[in-house]
Amino acid sequence: MLRDNPDAAAVRIYGTNVDPAAPALAACDVGEVEPHRVNNDVYADFALDFCRRHEIDVLIPPRRLDALAGHTDAFAAAGTRLMCSSPAAISVLTSKSRTYEAARAIGVPVPDWRVVSDADGLREAVEDIARAGDTVCIKPAGEYSAFGFRILDDSPLSMRDLLAPARPLVSVNAVADALKRAADEQEKVPKFIVMPYLEGPEVSVDCLSAPDGTLLTAIPRAKQGRYRLLLDNPALISIARQLVGHFGLAYLSNVQLRHRHGRPVLLEANPRASAGIFQTAFTGVNLPWAAVRLLLGHDPGPLSALRLGGRVAVTETVTEVGPAALATAAG
Repeated sequence: MLRDNPDAAAVRIYGTNVDPAAPALAACDVGEVEPHRVNNDVYADFALDFCRRHEIDVLIPPRRLDALAGHTDAFAAAGTRLMCSSPAAISVLTSKSRTYEAARAIGVPVPDWRVVSDADGLREAVEDIARAGDTVCIKPAGEYSAFGFRILDDSPLSMRDLLAPARPLVSVNAVADALKRAADEQEKVPKFIVMPYLEGPEVSVDCLSAPDGTLLTAIPRAKQGRYRLLLDNPALISIARQLVGHFGLAYLSNVQLRHRHGRPVLLEANPRASAGIFQTAFTGVNLPWAAVRLLLGHDPGPLSALRLGGRVAVTETVTEVGPAALATAAG
């Protein structure tokens, strides 16, 4: 979408990844390996050095936002515009618990939840949530995308279960044992969220906003198997507008919703573009390029003629790629 922009501007794309074999690097003009499992200061130094060496005009970070958000001026001094919201917003939104607390305070519906980090806390949380008759799930409380998500289910397996598509199921005992074993071995244990498993379909609202958090346009997408529905639903956009405005989210962000008893409730809010933002191309608006225009101080271009209400299919394709030109990152 950046290359096929409506201004026909020539774009040269540089990418980094911790995995030198990442296919995304082959789609870049220049790829580089970035340092893995380093602290925020080391990562910020790497990013600044990368931008200086390659004379990067625009940096669009999809991760490690907490490492970069406080360095907008340093990047600007290097000639790079950083597409990032404020450190305060990122600090809240990288914690699902703090996100739910803030959203609930402004009237956005959120699920019941508990924060746990040990076996006893897990069992108590599961008992509390299950008391309402809900299926219970668990996931890391930090920014881990979908990694770590499990549905907690202690019921015996049936033949129907064995023949059905695999689901991320795990028993409460198995999770409790893992938490206890990690504690016994003095392994670092992150905080987890225990909450009801919310009804589908999951709705992802891709948002474009001004630097002050004013929502400019939003595109809700719902999953339906291999299809994505591009929804024309003002109620979902209203929730996204409320969250984006409250947190002052700038440029590209993403609000994820599911349903509880037929009502949309917040699943998470991300101060970055979603991985599925490419699906919005079928609405007739190029969100990534509009965000780049905003970041560079221009107007975002025409946004009003969204084609919503349609359905697109997510399919696999094979693309021939050449060897990525990789340089090993120092650090």
